[in-house]
This record gives sequence, C-alpha cells and structure tokens, in this order.
Amino acid sequence: MLGSGIFMASAVLFFTRSVGLPLAQVALGMGIAAFVGMLAGIPVGHLADRRGPREIYLLTLIIRAATMAALAFVHTFWLFVVLVCLTQLAHSAGGASRGPLVRGFGGTHLARYRAYLRSIANLAGCCGALAAGAAVQLDTRAAYLALVVGNAISFLACAAIITRLPSLPPIPVPQMTGRWIALKDKPYLAVTALDAILGIQGQVLVFALPVWIVSQTHAPRWFVGVAVLVNTALVASLQVRASRGIDTSPAAGRAMRRSGVAFLIGMALIAATAAMPGWLAVTVMTLGVAAHTVGELWHAAGSLELQFRFAPAHAQGQYTGISGLGTGLANVAAPSLLGLLCIAWGAPGWLLMGGIFVAVGLAAPAVVRWGERTRPHSAEAV
Repeated sequence: MLGSGIFMASAVLFFTRSVGLPLAQVALGMGIAAFVGMLAGIPVGHLADRRGPREIYLLTLIIRAATMAALAFVHTFWLFVVLVCLTQLAHSAGGASRGPLVRGFGGTHLARYRAYLRSIANLAGCCGALAAGAAVQLDTRAAYLALVVGNAISFLACAAIITRLPSLPPIPVPQMTGRWIALKDKPYLAVTALDAILGIQGQVLVFALPVWIVSQTHAPRWFVGVAVLVNTALVASLQVRASRGIDTSPAAGRAMRRSGVAFLIGMALIAATAAMPGWLAVTVMTLGVAAHTVGELWHAAGSLELQFRFAPAHAQGQYTGISGLGTGLANVAAPSLLGLLCIAWGAPGWLLMGGIFVAVGLAAPAVVRWGERTRPHSAEAV
C-alpha cells in the first residue's frame, strides 16, 4: 500500500510528462486496464482456495513487481496498455487470493484483525501519496522513474515478507458442492451489488470534492489536501473502534444502514458550501468530510464482515473475487456518475447521491436477512 500510494498519486503525470503519452490515451489505457483487471478475481480466488492462498498471492506480487519495473521502459501506447492490463490483472488476482490469507491468520479475532489491516493500509497509502508529492514537485523523468522503481521494490519487499508466513493448506470442499458456488449465491450477489453502490462513496472525497472545491466554492484550493488528511487520520485512528460489535450479519446490515445516513449528512453539508465565504465553507466542509468518513468507517466494517461471514471457508477466495468485481464496477462507474450529479447538477445532485446511499443502506438489512436464511454453510462461515 505504501508503494501503491506513491505510484497512484503520480501515475497520470508519469505517463503524460515522462513517457510522453497524450492524456486521452492514458485515460483510455487505464480504463481498459481497469475493465480487464476485474476479470481475474473470481478464477484466481478459486485457484487460491484450491492451491493455497500464500503461494498464489506470492506469485501475484512477483508479477506486479515485474510489470511495474517494465513500465520504466514504456515508450508506446500499446506497450503501455499491455503492461497496465497485466498490472491490474495481478492487482485483482492478489486481492482475491489475499482474502483466504486474512481469514486464515485472523483466527477468532477476524473482525479486529481486518480493522487493523484497513487502518494501516489507509495510513500507508496516504504516506505514499505524500511522498509522491516531492517527485511531482521536481517534475523530472528521474524523479518519476524513482517512483516506478520504488513501487516495484515495495512489491518485492512484500513478497519477501509473505515467504516468512506459514503455508495455509486448502480447506476440503464438502461433498455435493458445486465448483462456482459464489456465482450461484443470489443473496451474496445482491449484497455485493448494494455494497458496490455504497462503494461509490470512495470516490467522493478524491474525485468529486476536489473539483467541487475548485470550481464551485470560495474555499482555498489547499483544502483539497486537508480533506484527504482529515479522512485518513480519522480512518487510521477510528477504524478499529468503529468495527467493534460489528461481528455478526445483522450488525453488519445495520452498520451499512447507518453508513447511508452518514453519507447523506456529509454530502448535504458539502453541497451547502457553494455560496458560503471561504472560511465558513472550510469549516462546514470539514464537518462534511468528518460525517462522510464516519459513514466510510461503518460501511467498511459492515462490508468486510459480510464478505467473510457469508463465504464458506473453502471458497473464501472465490467470494472475495466476487466482492472485488463489485468494487471494480463501482470504481469504473463512480467518476461518470459523480461528475454528472455532484458537479454538473450541483447541490441538488449531491443531495440526490446522498439519497441513493440512504436508500441502499435501508435495503441492506433485509437483503442480509435473506442471506442468513439461505446459508447452507452457516456453521463454517466464521
């Protein structure tokens, strides 16, 4: 996450200012890669379930290190597309194979373990983004190449750590169990769909808010960075506490319901800043970012609980792959949807988007109850 934070904060600038590709080509290539990457999660997750998650995850890290290092030699559009597609495939595959690892090492304190992981990952990603600022400020090819190589090294370092972990043997598949059970699990697919819609919130502070601040408010532009720091600090310090008690399916459903309300409050506060003086806009927007982050904490805790609670232990990677597919679709749709509602439509669009979050949150407990009633593997799902 540290290496990825370093690279992702400067990827577009590296490809446009260092490699020399037009912005339109970079956007097209990264869009293709995002779509292609979503295809790897489910089959690789299944492979991790059957062959051992540590070994598969280790392989994805090595592939990511190699493809990232190869980006230093990119000079053409098609080579760029091929490498970023391979990188995204390995990223998606790594996420799916990581699910069984988290479950295996989380043990009886899985919810707390996941919360710590998310806090550390969020903090590391933010630190990486801040470190990337120095290279962006230098704006030289050597500086950008240092970011690419640094990210490749980070994957190798992670792989070295993973080799020190004990191997987790595959969990035997119960008799009369189908191969692709996650794809046939309708309640889980419904939960994934709701989770993906709520997951659009992840782009609000990094996509919609910066554009809103610059184009629609009197707030100073430096507040864009402050908003990210406020969000990161709250997630890093409160995720473990916010996850306490969210260790059952009903609790996870209620957490998702609360998150929708928090998102609406946060987006309403942000929407109200359009006509405010600069200092007042900063104050109200800070409150909006805080409210939004509270919703993010609840959503993350509920989402992760359901991702592991509803999945049978022998198919955790496959279920994690399904969840990753939903997240990927949300990330693809989020910029266009938020651009239309929050930027083009202005304050009413912010409120409408917040209303969508509330509606999805209100539906979550009922869908979770449906999932609970249909669990054929409830005894092994924790």
